Amino acid sequence: MLSREDFIFTIGYDGPAAIVDGQAKRKFASLSTKELAEKGLFRAAYSSAIYSKDPAELDLVIATYNAAAHTNYDRSFPFDRLFGVFPVEVNKVVVL
Repeated sequence: MLSREDFIFTIGYDGPAAIVDGQAKRKFASLSTKELAEKGLFRAAYSSAIYSKDPAELDLVIATYNAAAHTNYDRSFPFDRLFGVFPVEVNKVVVL
């Protein structure tokens, strides 16, 4: 299982390995879901909410995104596709 920080900053996969953006991880890994969303890092914030499995965090990301993008999406919108974030079980991490 990937750590929270690795999952949040995963930018893709190479076979059984997650490819992680090391620079973004070093800079933003300590931020909460709310702080990531407030900084406009919506992909990372959405990943954090998915990782936490907390519906309140997901609602917060959606509300912050809607305010920034002037949209009115709800949970039925395919945010997984929008941000390209899907929970995947991998054990290996490659940090770039």
